[in-house]
Amino acid sequence: MSATATVLRTEARLFLREPAGNFWTLLFPTLLLTILGLVPSFRTHHDDLGGLRIIDLYVPVAVLLALVTTGIQVMPGVLGMYRERGILRRLATTPVRPATLLGAQLLVHAAAALVSVCLALAVGRLAFGVALPRQPGGYVLALLLVVLAALALGCVVTSVSANVKVTQAVGSAVYFPAMFCSGVWLPVATMPGTLRRVVTYTPFGAGARALDQAAAGHFPDWAHLGVCALWSVLLLAGAVRFFRWE
Repeated sequence: MSATATVLRTEARLFLREPAGNFWTLLFPTLLLTILGLVPSFRTHHDDLGGLRIIDLYVPVAVLLALVTTGIQVMPGVLGMYRERGILRRLATTPVRPATLLGAQLLVHAAAALVSVCLALAVGRLAFGVALPRQPGGYVLALLLVVLAALALGCVVTSVSANVKVTQAVGSAVYFPAMFCSGVWLPVATMPGTLRRVVTYTPFGAGARALDQAAAGHFPDWAHLGVCALWSVLLLAGAVRFFRWE
């Protein structure tokens, strides 16, 4: 337990010392939300959105973007670098097992993603008057499932990538479709019917709908939560199957 705590503290310090990781994980989603909130038309109520404003729909998008960026872009780069430099191989000869380092990475990046979520919610509320989730229990449940899915997908990206360059290429190829499914360019709630149904079969599309429902005061549809949970299980199984320490 002492060794695990030491590894966890070390990885947390290393993460905080990395400017790029801090920006993309902690600041980028809230910065994007702020820019969108400054657009006057995004602060106007629309009858076809049930009286909501576009900025109201983009707060859950910023939340998802924090999770997607952390899981697919930031964490795989760190793990890929550790593998390429032989850090994992050297750890295998010490009492600290590679799995301990992997677990610490997952915890550090999950915590960073959740901090980014809280920051986006706070800015949305204080700067643009966006209501906080009216169904907090359902919101937290959906949030945790999407965090798990995003980190599991990041582990898959790391598993199938031989080095840092390949990790970056694969991560980028997965990142942009994930951003689309999260509603970055077009909120999932405003997508055409067929496209919306297809997108909600992905973990981030389903997560977006679940977060929207919880924000509106309804417990998320179990179908959306089930999609997130199923993807998490499948992705974790794939990551375990294909992961290599060196």
